[in-house]
Amino acid sequence: MLQVNGISKTFNKGTINEKMALNKLSLELDEGDFVTVIGGNGAGKSTMLNALAGVFQVDEGDIIIDGLNVTFMPEYKRAKFLGRVFQDPMMGTAANMGIDENLALAYRRGKFRGLGSGITHKERQHYKELLSVLGLGLENRITSKVGLLSGGQRQAITLLMATLKRPKLLFLDEHTAALDPKTAATVLDATKKIVDKDNLTTLMITHNMKDAIAIGNRLVMLNNGQVILDIKGEDKKKLTVDDLLHKFAQASGEEFTNDRVLLS
Repeated sequence: MLQVNGISKTFNKGTINEKMALNKLSLELDEGDFVTVIGGNGAGKSTMLNALAGVFQVDEGDIIIDGLNVTFMPEYKRAKFLGRVFQDPMMGTAANMGIDENLALAYRRGKFRGLGSGITHKERQHYKELLSVLGLGLENRITSKVGLLSGGQRQAITLLMATLKRPKLLFLDEHTAALDPKTAATVLDATKKIVDKDNLTTLMITHNMKDAIAIGNRLVMLNNGQVILDIKGEDKKKLTVDDLLHKFAQASGEEFTNDRVLLS
C-alpha cells in the first residue's frame, strides 16, 4: 500500500540553520499494516508524515501509494487517498457546527455539492451507528455543537471523520498526546476498533513507548531521519520498554535520552 524509497529532505539549505530532517528514508507498508512510529525529538517522525502527505516536496526519492507515484503530486490531490488526525483536538472539527454536520462534511468530501436538502434521516442514522462504536455516548448528542465537547470527544470525532471514506492510508500524528491519560486510553481504544473494523493501513506516531509496543503489528523507530528499527510479528509481541531502549542503543550507537518519551 505504501512504498517510500530513499526520501531525503533538508530545510534551510545553505544557511547556518541547515537541517537534514530525512536522510534517504525507506519504508514499506502492506495493506492492513498498523505501524507505530517512535523516536526522539528531531528524529524525523512528523517530517516523514508531512512528506508523505505532500505538505512539501522531498529533495530526492519516491513515494508510491497503492501503486501510484505521488512524489510530485500536490497536497490537495493526495488528500483523497489519506486520512490524518493531528495532535491538537481543535484542528480537525468545526466548533460551531453540530456533530452530524461535521460528519456530513467529511462524508461529502470529494463529492459534487448541489442545492439539495441537508442531512437525510438515513444519513443521520448511519452516523449514529458509527458514533456508537466510539463508546462515548455521542450518538445521543448528534446535533450538539462540537465546540461544547471535551478535547477527547472532539479528537474521537476527528478520527471518525478521517476514516469515514476509508482512506488508503491513515496518519495519526501523536493524536492522544494532548489528552489526559484516561481520555487518551479511550481514544486509543476507539482507534483500534476503527482500524480493525476497516482493516486500515495506518502510521501512528506516539511518544509513549508502552503504546508503541502494545498497539499495531509493527513498530518502527526513527533516528536522524532514518529508520533504525523495524520490529514486527512475534518479536514485537515479546518487546518490553527495556528491550526497546537496548535495541535503540545497539542500532544507533547512543543512549535514548528523550525525557518526554521516557517519562511517558
